Amino acid sequence: MAQQGDGESTDMWQFSPSLGASITFLVLFFLTTAVHLGQAIYYKQKYCWVIIMSGIWQVLTYIFRTISIQQSDSFNYYAAWFVLILVAPLWTNAFVYMVFGRMVWNYTDDRRVWRVKAQHFGFVFVLLDIVSFVIQVYGAARATAKDAPTDKVLQGLHIYMAGVGIQQLFILIFCLFALGLLFRVRKESNDKAKSTKLSPAMLLLYTQFVVLALISLRIIFRICEYAQGLDSTIPLHEAYQYAMDSLPMLLALVAFNAVHPGRIMSDSKPKLPSFQMQENRTQIGSTDAAQPCHFE
Repeated sequence: MAQQGDGESTDMWQFSPSLGASITFLVLFFLTTAVHLGQAIYYKQKYCWVIIMSGIWQVLTYIFRTISIQQSDSFNYYAAWFVLILVAPLWTNAFVYMVFGRMVWNYTDDRRVWRVKAQHFGFVFVLLDIVSFVIQVYGAARATAKDAPTDKVLQGLHIYMAGVGIQQLFILIFCLFALGLLFRVRKESNDKAKSTKLSPAMLLLYTQFVVLALISLRIIFRICEYAQGLDSTIPLHEAYQYAMDSLPMLLALVAFNAVHPGRIMSDSKPKLPSFQMQENRTQIGSTDAAQPCHFE
């Protein structure tokens, strides 16, 4: 949202945003996204399209920001970057859930954590992520509506804050399951003679905790930014946005570059099936299981 800041005023920004900083983050997000695309192809992991999409949305964010800085009288470019930067991290969040489900499938004997099946993690938590996504998009779009009165803008910000609050709640619930897997992996690694084989799994799990911490940092920043409504001084200084939003999300993408799930859970490991329903049929003298139904 346009706020009055220091420096020479422009039509939409009302302060002087740095073109160089915008281009720098555009290049950095492009590079990490390009690496993710190459890694997805090399490791043959189709589900990695989600983290690639996260990077693409971040690239688009800074394309629109860069254009908006140069064409400061354009509402459309400003609104596009504002909405994208608010919702792009949800793709990274969803990718964490998908990776976790595959870890449960590959690194537990019963392929469950606290009675929840591996394939359900990706389906349920991504579904919850979508709910949060819809709320945040609606709130951000409402807050950036052209010529919207102040009360409508505030309503949009409050809706967006509710969306990120819900997202953080889901993250905390998810972390309970992640801790359950952590204890399982540690226990099983201690029970097996060749425990070093599980060390990459621990590294990937710790990477997910780091990424979730970065996402949580960004959520806390956004809540603090808009808690005071339009009177907040945080948007007047773009350094906060770079340090507390864009940089953490860049580090999250780079973290998955460095510890890529496709390298640790390679093509040789069993594939996680799609969300499935299976009904057991018990007959006299035999038990017949129905074929799983796949929902892509």
